[in-house]
Amino acid sequence: MIDLGLSKMALIAVVALVVIGPEKLPKVARMAGSLFGRAQRYMNEVKSEVSREMELDELRKMQKEMQDAASEVEHSISQNFQQVENGVRDAWHDATGDFEDPLVNPLLSTATPDQMAMHAKDFRRKKLARTSGIPSWYKKQSSHRTRVISAAARVAKYSPAHAKKSSSFY
Repeated sequence: MIDLGLSKMALIAVVALVVIGPEKLPKVARMAGSLFGRAQRYMNEVKSEVSREMELDELRKMQKEMQDAASEVEHSISQNFQQVENGVRDAWHDATGDFEDPLVNPLLSTATPDQMAMHAKDFRRKKLARTSGIPSWYKKQSSHRTRVISAAARVAKYSPAHAKKSSSFY
């Protein structure tokens, strides 16, 4: 860079005073100062833009690295999930031969809602038969309720015949 000391500045001022003259020197000095200020602002803008571009470039590289890492993780997770799913399917298929039955596997279901409801009812009945510790003949003999009805249904069932014919409350 240019090394300007106090003596060199004084020499430049004296030369300018002689060459330009005392009446035009203030106007020229203002113009030189404004040009010098514009040059400094321009240089600062260029420096800041270069630094911004460098930061953006670094951020782009970092974003690309993160996207690559995320895609690798996603790929490895999907591979592991696929392996586990295949292993479970093979184990399930080996354990039960009816894996393709839509009533057993609702994901592959083409069954109607009626068929699904019937399957659910049969499942509940079988589960109750398996888990119940009291035999059904004993329940019937010891007068345990096997069917529960609502209070309104009980009133309708056990009310006298003449009360059923009455349509008005009053």
